[in-house]
Amino acid sequence: MERRSIAPRPDWQRIVEEQGLIYPLTRYPDNSLRPYWDESAYYSFSLAEVEALEEVVEELHRMCLAAAAHIVDTDRFADLGITDPRLTSLVAEAWQRRAELPSLYGRFDLHYDGTAPAKMLEYNADTPTSLVEAASAQWFWMEDRFPGADQWNSLHERLVAAWKAQAPLLPPGPPLYFAHSAADEAGEDLMTVAYLRETAHQAGLATEAISMEDIGWDSLSGRFVDKQLRFIRSCFKLYPWEWLTTDRFSSHALDTLDNGGGTGTTLWIEPAWKMLLSNKALLAILWELYPDHPNLLPTYLDGPRELAATSGYVAKPLLGREGAGVTIHEPGQPPALRDEPCCFQALAPLPVFEGNRVVLGAWVVGAESAGLGIRESAGLITDEYARFIPHIIP
Repeated sequence: MERRSIAPRPDWQRIVEEQGLIYPLTRYPDNSLRPYWDESAYYSFSLAEVEALEEVVEELHRMCLAAAAHIVDTDRFADLGITDPRLTSLVAEAWQRRAELPSLYGRFDLHYDGTAPAKMLEYNADTPTSLVEAASAQWFWMEDRFPGADQWNSLHERLVAAWKAQAPLLPPGPPLYFAHSAADEAGEDLMTVAYLRETAHQAGLATEAISMEDIGWDSLSGRFVDKQLRFIRSCFKLYPWEWLTTDRFSSHALDTLDNGGGTGTTLWIEPAWKMLLSNKALLAILWELYPDHPNLLPTYLDGPRELAATSGYVAKPLLGREGAGVTIHEPGQPPALRDEPCCFQALAPLPVFEGNRVVLGAWVVGAESAGLGIRESAGLITDEYARFIPHIIP
């Protein structure tokens, strides 16, 4: 794994925007615009390195599924902050019927420096983003700049194949809706959902676009409807389950949840059991089940334990995105005082390449490793100001 500088392509911003990356720039607090898509550098990996990382990712995914089974079988929902008996029952049912429910993708965030074993930082298996840049923009960049090279990137092909394979699980007849939130001013949700809708279209599915804010509730029929009052029978949403189950329509969502077998009226993708994998309590449960695993970091739910005096630790809210609410505590510092449930993970400062802190986003489609996206940040926490850097396998 090496970081190498390179001159950006002339007119790179127009190029990536035409390829679907509609926010190639990030607005900073001083109102300046700086590249989010940053092709002034790239990372180079050996094929052997990538093959080893693929095995790690697929093993971690299997371990996460085993941890999900453990949560359901031993009723550990309270550790995830899921205490509503009705919701726990629906999530458990979704888990037991997961073979009947379409499920598409997830993204592991990994600590990796090219020498030591990769370490799992977290798993977003419900609403992962940075997909368009990983699947599309960096592939076209590679074809322009390194046409003889390869890339850890079969995302597009695997997504299309996943839709084809899971099409029989969708309700027949009505289109599959693809929902984004209009509240996302940056356009990341819209871009990601539009790309996933295109992969479904290439798989031969009938689709329809909608915003979450335009989904209505028909009280006469007891169903979710679009603006033309058509029933929404199935819907891919880039809208977290923790929001869907707590907002003002949550009771309707639970009342009409299709957990497979046509038991309700709306089939949501990702399915409800993904709540088990996108909650950071999973990190502590994994450490319980696989202590001292080379690809895990020590993580606890009841406090930092020995980490406070040894490695230091990171306190992470059980639910959150882009580093929100994450705090870093060096060894010997006073314990973190938190008003919200969180996990305490051993501090593993991100590897530094030429002054940039790096995190690998390793994608899974179905149960198979599918690609890599790399983000760089200036600080210890990968936040909304991180930059996306392409990669190659020479």
